Amino acid sequence: MALSSRLNPAEEEENELDDFERPGEEEEEAAAAGEEPGDQPSHNPSAPPDELFDISTTVDPAYIISLIRKLVPINASEAVYSRDNGLSCNDGVRGGSTSGRMDDSGASLSRELVLNESDKNEPENMDVGDVDSSCRSQVTSVSQADDVWEEHGCVLWDLAASKMHAELMVQNLVLEVLSANLIVSQSVRVKEICLGIIGNLGCHELPMMHIVSKEGLMKSIIDQLFLDDTQCLCEVFRIFTSGLKSKECGTWCEALEADHVLSRIMWVAENTLNLQLLEKSVEFLIAVLECREEVSSALIPPFMKLGLSSLLIHLLSTEMSVATGDKVPERLPILDVILRAIEALSSLDGHSQEISSNKTLFLLVCDVLKMPDKAEVASSCVTAAVLFANMLADIPTLSSEICQDVSLLEGLLDILSFASDDLEAQHAIWSTIAILLVQVKETEMTISSLHQYVTVLVSKSDLIEDNFLGQQIDHVTMENSDSSRRNARSIALLSIVGILTKWTSSKDRPKRDGTSSDEHNAEYENIRRLMRCCHKHLGVELSP
Repeated sequence: MALSSRLNPAEEEENELDDFERPGEEEEEAAAAGEEPGDQPSHNPSAPPDELFDISTTVDPAYIISLIRKLVPINASEAVYSRDNGLSCNDGVRGGSTSGRMDDSGASLSRELVLNESDKNEPENMDVGDVDSSCRSQVTSVSQADDVWEEHGCVLWDLAASKMHAELMVQNLVLEVLSANLIVSQSVRVKEICLGIIGNLGCHELPMMHIVSKEGLMKSIIDQLFLDDTQCLCEVFRIFTSGLKSKECGTWCEALEADHVLSRIMWVAENTLNLQLLEKSVEFLIAVLECREEVSSALIPPFMKLGLSSLLIHLLSTEMSVATGDKVPERLPILDVILRAIEALSSLDGHSQEISSNKTLFLLVCDVLKMPDKAEVASSCVTAAVLFANMLADIPTLSSEICQDVSLLEGLLDILSFASDDLEAQHAIWSTIAILLVQVKETEMTISSLHQYVTVLVSKSDLIEDNFLGQQIDHVTMENSDSSRRNARSIALLSIVGILTKWTSSKDRPKRDGTSSDEHNAEYENIRRLMRCCHKHLGVELSP
């Protein structure tokens, strides 16, 4: 993920949907009512076997199709689809069956608005009072219709999270309906719901194929990028991200590589104050950086020309200025996603040097590694440790700037416990610890400096031991491990043993006032225990 811990599409859909409006209780009850076949009137015959749906679903397909019909925009046939294969709310089901599937050969696409028909035929000499009354009636009716549309749209939004429901929808012209709404509707709420439904549909392979093959739909989606509504933009970026993660990533790459589109993406990420939109825009940038090489090679160079690395470092600086004060829980995921983007960029050939040579970034990452209360920012710290190791690997001379930083060593040891399930992250941490400690010349250090290192190492001895126990490192595991991982860990352990040995053998150790002999013996025993642990995993016996 570089260091990436991604949700699978189904899990991501559930997390995404939590952020948006859910359908009302009445809609949920209606959906539930369609689940029980026994609720259908007994006098209605079942459809012939050859006309039944080939998709099994827990929600009555006819109910889903009825929701799609209710989203059909007014006068869409005149505005959009007079030339296309559309559907009419008054058409019969496909093939005349009772299965409820939409007719895809109709010439019009329309939805009835709840209006008083007599208002349409009022005489021209209507008095002023009648006109006002009629206008108020129409406004009320329009408002009510909008509310109903929104409720039906939210139900479809939720249902689209299911693969079965999503496939049923695209087979029944939901994309035609949504595309028409994006073109003709002036309501940002309508656009948000349409984009949300498309976003959920795009999490599934077959519906995504339909999205990219639907003429004009991708262009309509990209056009929404230039709206000023944050919720619409969140959904647009979610669709873009799903597209780049799908098998259709090449098609999405071609659609997104226009300069004005890339510039708009950068502008939104840099200027938005909305946390959710910031997170979604940076997640899209991660998808670009981690996409297939033939795709990323087309998008990354123009993004770099537009200042991608500077943007990410600026965003990290902003988040760190907030995180070092009173932590805002809502902002913690932002810090993590920005670090993931920078770490992904640092792993790319041809671009890593630009990241690693940035002194501001180097200091910011050090600050992340030293943050207190790491449990709150565990994922960010692990990502920062991998990024830091990448930077040191690219520019070894940076190690001279951290050789005496005991607090950095303490921070790295703390992070070990959060990387227990990530071997790559553990390797990165041990590599950095080795680089830090190998520069420690214990024979040339003052006794007070040596004591600082000993105090940190002994206080973190449980974390060191737990790290080895968690991996169940034995000789077989060590033999099967990558040699660079073994070497980094071995170098770090040898350095730890050297520091502890120098301390225990020193005759100049200070005698602290108020320290009892029992406390002194306990400290000595803790040092010996840590030395035994290091020797064990080095395959060396500790001398008595």
